[in-house]
Parts: sequence; structure tokens; C-alpha cells
Amino acid sequence: MDTTRPCGCKGIRTCLICEQEFGIIRKDYLPDQNDRNSYVYCPWCNKAWSGWDVNLYKDHPNHNGTSVNFSGIFIQLDFLSCAEEDRLMKGIDEMSWAPSQSGRRKQNFGPKCNFKKKRLKLGDFNGFPAFTKFVQEKFRDVEILHDYQTIEQCSLEYNPTRGASIDPHIDDCWVWGERIITVNLLSDCVLTLTPYQGDSGRYNLQDIKTYPAVLNQDGKVISKNGTACVNNHISLENSPHDSDIVVRVPMPRRSLLVMYGSARYVWEHCVLRQDVTERRVCLAYREFTPPYLEGGTHESEGNVILDIARNFWSHEGNSVIAQEV
Repeated sequence: MDTTRPCGCKGIRTCLICEQEFGIIRKDYLPDQNDRNSYVYCPWCNKAWSGWDVNLYKDHPNHNGTSVNFSGIFIQLDFLSCAEEDRLMKGIDEMSWAPSQSGRRKQNFGPKCNFKKKRLKLGDFNGFPAFTKFVQEKFRDVEILHDYQTIEQCSLEYNPTRGASIDPHIDDCWVWGERIITVNLLSDCVLTLTPYQGDSGRYNLQDIKTYPAVLNQDGKVISKNGTACVNNHISLENSPHDSDIVVRVPMPRRSLLVMYGSARYVWEHCVLRQDVTERRVCLAYREFTPPYLEGGTHESEGNVILDIARNFWSHEGNSVIAQEV
């Protein structure tokens, strides 16, 4: 079915609602998982250890099996307190949700993007809900997020009653920058990574050759001054040789996940339906690519959006009550 269905799904995307209503057979993106070389990422040793059960990371430091180095993932456990999570969820659930694909619901705040034509429009973007401001302020205390300037914030709800999931994909590389942030709320979940085997024209992957990296292989921010960033292109160190490999990345409740480098550009990531066992809400954040920042070819266009992204408004009165982060 190519048309948009009442549940929000369209094309090959499905949820439990439209599968039952229209008799759609859902495509399995990871068939024969037992025959694949699966690994579980450990946020403490920054290695991926053989296995499928994501709770294996809790065995640290007494891991069993074989391990592989896996760069491009940063996890800060307990990024939020219980009280901060409660405050966020109160505000989020006081706002309306829009249906999305694959059983998700969303609240999106950011400019409108046409990824095929590479065009940006402000649309109705006027900043972010004020009750979320403290999350962006907390980014300042995370070294890997130095100089991070949010230009999109999206609340995504995953509910097992709808069979919510998200298909394997790479976030667009034309306008969304290197550091992809997820703040996980309400329940534990898993990000499953598989090697991307497609064409470089998809996801605008070819664009990463035209701008410098933000982070080095160790996740350290590269200075904008001096020679450190000259010809410093993004490292694709984790390029997989085995197309059957799977890396499972834990996303514990109230944690912060940052994906960058090869994990961002070489691997597709997804959330499997089987890993959504309770209601889960996440906040996803995006920054600009270098061409839209200071010194870039689209700096002036980027500045307009960055200025608006400094606004924080009351979701109760929808008036701007704060600026700057």
C-alpha cells in the first residue's frame, strides 16, 4: 500500500494497527539473527562483545567471549535524574502528538528539509518548548558536545501496543551534522546497527567528503583554530568487512547517546519492534553540517535558523519566555 494510512504508516512501513486492519505481512529486517555475528556494545570499555542479549554489557568488567573495537558511540548513563525525567514527561504529554510511521508518534521542532532538493525552509519553526531548555543546557557539561548548537529537537514515542519501531537508516548527511543525540526516557531500549551496503547517493552520504569532521576517532572535539582541522575528513575506521555483523547498543533509561564518525556514517541504525517492551519516549537532537556554520558556504542561511533556535517558548501560552542556551 503506497498511500498514507490512518495510523500514519505509508509504503513499506507498517505497525500492528495497519497490519491487522489491512492484512499486511511485515518485512523482517534481521532474519536468521542466530546465524549472524552479533555483538553487544559496552559503554564502560567502549568495545563490543559477542552476544545478542543487550544486558550482557552489565557483565562489565567480567565479559566473556570475543570483542571488537567499536568507535563512534558515546553513552552517558544517568544523564537525567528521575525528577528531571518526570519534569520532561509532564511537559511532553501536555503537548499534542502527531502520528508517525511504524507505530511511532512524534513532536517535531525544527526547520523543514527537502533532502532530495537540498532546500531548507523555516516553516512554522519558532524554537523549542521551554520545559526542554535544561536538557540543552546540560549538553554544555558533556565534553563530546562542545559547541553543539541544536537546530532540531524531536520527541518520539514508541509504544509496544502499536508495534512501534524504526527501520534501518542513516540520518541525512547534507544538513544534519556529525553528532546525533538521543536522550532516552521511560524505559530501556536497544539501538541495533548493521553495515550499510547501499549506494553513496542515498542519505546524501557523498556530502561527507565535502566538509571536515567535528570529532576525531577518540571522540575528542577537533579545534576550529590552527591546522588540526585542515583536510580533516571524517574517519570511517569501523567500515565492516562482514555484511552479517550486528552491533547492539544499549540505551538505558535516562541515558544520553551520541553517535558520530563511522557509527554514524557507515552503519544503519534501527529500533526493533521486539526491543520495545514498554512505552518509551526519546528526545532526538540534530546540529548543522559545517557548510551551514561559521565560515561555511551557507553560513547566512544557517544563521537565520540558529537565531530562531535560541528561542524557548511556553507550551501553555506559546510565547517566547527565554533565549540563548
